[in-house]
Amino acid sequence: MSTKTTRRTFLKAAAVAIGMPTIIPASALGKNGAVAPSNRIVMGGIGIGPRGRKVLACFLQQKDVQFVAIADAQEERREIVRRLVNREYGNEDCYKGRDMFEILERDDIDVVQITTGDRWHTLGTILASKAGKDIYCEKPCSMNIKESQELADAVNKYDRVFQSGTQRRNVNNFKFAAHLALSGKLGNVHTVHAGILALKPNVEWLPEEPMPDREICDWDLWLGPAPWRPYNKKYVQGRWRGHYDFHGGAGLPEWGSHTLDLCQWAANADDTMPIEYEYEGDNIYGRYANGVKLVMRLSGFKGEGNWNVPGTCPVRFEGDEGWVEVGDHGNIVTSSESLKEGAPTEEMFGTDPIKHVREFLDCVKTREKPACNQDITRRGHIACHAAAIGWQLGGKKVEFDPKKERFINNDKANEMASRIRRKPWTPSLRKLPA
Repeated sequence: MSTKTTRRTFLKAAAVAIGMPTIIPASALGKNGAVAPSNRIVMGGIGIGPRGRKVLACFLQQKDVQFVAIADAQEERREIVRRLVNREYGNEDCYKGRDMFEILERDDIDVVQITTGDRWHTLGTILASKAGKDIYCEKPCSMNIKESQELADAVNKYDRVFQSGTQRRNVNNFKFAAHLALSGKLGNVHTVHAGILALKPNVEWLPEEPMPDREICDWDLWLGPAPWRPYNKKYVQGRWRGHYDFHGGAGLPEWGSHTLDLCQWAANADDTMPIEYEYEGDNIYGRYANGVKLVMRLSGFKGEGNWNVPGTCPVRFEGDEGWVEVGDHGNIVTSSESLKEGAPTEEMFGTDPIKHVREFLDCVKTREKPACNQDITRRGHIACHAAAIGWQLGGKKVEFDPKKERFINNDKANEMASRIRRKPWTPSLRKLPA
């Protein structure tokens, strides 16, 4: 939190200096349900589109948060956020601009929300960590294995609080399913299933269109560390998915960063990852060193995958004494009714990040690690990228060393574990190009 003079201290000092009574509004003292300014977490945003605004709405519901600034490459998006925030607070105080360093260099800002496209997540997190900010970052948080490592290393080096937007670890039905697995109520867990989207090859690039004025859309900034590509309006409107330079892992981390993360949790494997991957049609089969099997199969929201629960992001945990399956619609299906004892009754959809946001803010205050901190994110994301690389190499079996975080006897796979960032968009960046 900021160590500068608090607003309350300043008001008292000013009042004494000019001989006025020290009458301070109740809201400034934290009375009547308000949180005193000195105890608020001050936030800024970097890249907030439709999904980012859903996350932001959760932050704005928290009485101990004050959102003050938005930086985005697109004027339309930063103006939408400015209006949303000002409407919430009943003022015109929210600052907007395209330069993220105007946010990162502000001493009064404690936390940044990074909800850009995937290509910016790791670099944005590194720069924010170096600037001393705590970070809530949307998923997938990395484009490749090396970025997963760099992100965690930077957050740890600068001792920041980090929460990945893989919010299902804070959603009741997913928490209950993991509890069944970790408590032994399923017996020895032998297989975990993760719902994924069908992997796709790199899609064809869109035709070039004239670039807009930089203040309307800064295309160079939007691309950031990604290779230079000719502008097309559809990219900045959300049609960047499926393009290799913008969307890592053949699309696997899109849902896999959620569901494989949950499987890591239920398999008690947060400190490791699978040691091999094999491929059969749309399915990917992994295996952990302790023998637990990982099955990655189609999510089922289009009737695919043969799940017992509808909707996105289903997972299934199987033990020698029973199984449980849960999904985004709040469903819980078990092999026996007795396993449902103590199941949550509160309905909460998996796409709702409200509890995830709240846990992150609490950890900002306590300096503890959130549920989806940088180290857990590192290993879960690396597992996704490793599985995708094997598929991109033709679906042949690949072996992986979880300790060295490298493929075994596979030079081509290890080459695909990283990408070169386009200059000057690197961790050494100090200001935006003129």
